[in-house]
Amino acid sequence: MEENIVIVGAGLVGSLLSVYLARAGFKVSVYERNSDPRQVSLQSDRSINITLSERGFHALDAVGAGDMVRRLCIPVYGRIIHAQNDELNYQPYGNNKEAIYSIGREDLSKALLCFAQQHENIEFHFNQKCSDIDLPTATLKFQNSKTGEVNQVNADRIFAADGAYSSVRQKMQRLKRFNYSQEYFEQGYKEIIIPPSSDGDWALDKNAIHIWPRDDYMLIGFPNLDRSFTLSLHLPYEGEISHKSSASPDSLRHLFKKYFPDIWSLVEPNLVNYIDKPVEAMITIKCFPWSYQDKVILVGDSCHAIFPSYGQGANAGFEDCQLLTNCIHKHLGDWQSIFQEYEIMRKPNMDALADLCVEHFTVLRKMVGDPKFLEINKIERKIQENNPEYASLYYNVSFTCMPYLEALKMERKHQQIIDKIVEANMIVEMSV
Repeated sequence: MEENIVIVGAGLVGSLLSVYLARAGFKVSVYERNSDPRQVSLQSDRSINITLSERGFHALDAVGAGDMVRRLCIPVYGRIIHAQNDELNYQPYGNNKEAIYSIGREDLSKALLCFAQQHENIEFHFNQKCSDIDLPTATLKFQNSKTGEVNQVNADRIFAADGAYSSVRQKMQRLKRFNYSQEYFEQGYKEIIIPPSSDGDWALDKNAIHIWPRDDYMLIGFPNLDRSFTLSLHLPYEGEISHKSSASPDSLRHLFKKYFPDIWSLVEPNLVNYIDKPVEAMITIKCFPWSYQDKVILVGDSCHAIFPSYGQGANAGFEDCQLLTNCIHKHLGDWQSIFQEYEIMRKPNMDALADLCVEHFTVLRKMVGDPKFLEINKIERKIQENNPEYASLYYNVSFTCMPYLEALKMERKHQQIIDKIVEANMIVEMSV
């Protein structure tokens, strides 16, 4: 008998997961609460820019979507640090011109939807909000946001890819012994677009992520395919320098002219649009279990929402799709074993990544312009040049498919070596 597979959520992860399941031989129905982004502008509470790296492309390439996505990306080979005194410092991401890839969320969403709909056994339903779910029978109710009509859908398996505020997970949270935690950071961000320059080119170096680290706050810029740049201003919600204190055009103008003077002339024409935008939250979500019996499984942000600071959100979600499908092939038809192996394998790695994202956000705001950090970075690069078996944490996270927890354990070992080298250098300097 043919399995009736339902995916809740047609975002990045839901769309790619539908392809994986379709290629595995299942008929898939995908229900999305929002309108089709190919017909209207994508209304998202997420950043409009993301970065893709090796593990994300590994998952895309496995189903033949990688090259299509690459054509929509801009490779960035390093970050350019903008000091307050206008000095610039370039920090390459890898030793051999490795790149991460900047792409607009809406561009990627549309591309994956189009790619998925090339498969005959995938069907999308938009404007369908999941209003209720009966877990034991895998029965869902969807309400059409335009007509108000409620539709009941019976499924054999439910894959919940409906994001950090997942309706399916919220139902699972009522179960006994379901562990759940969410933590909002004391900072949020707002985005502002810098259009192409007067000659139609990028206003900043297009092959780099631009960062203005200012200790407790920062500005970060991503290149777009249309030659614009998206800047994200990360500030505390309240305080002397915060979203609250910079809510007016005059106060925001003062903030940029004092702390980000080199970008002010490019930002000024777009301040009006910025002021009216809401502040987007940064949230970490951890939970367990990710499954209910052999009926329901959580994937992507619905079970492991993370800060965007490491650029791994989409990459981790895409990797979820690939690893979950590997479990499906391994345990043919035994859905309880499929779900349990997937969640037990994946949960420790995503918890490790969540913690790394919090740490990396501190690195970006406080450390990337610090002389000691730059010295350690140089030492790491030198070691890697002379010893190909050595790689930094950032390298292993971004340019390999090494499990996140394994990359973290390796970093702890390497850090002991780095600490000894730094200590030896300090002794030499003090003796001179």
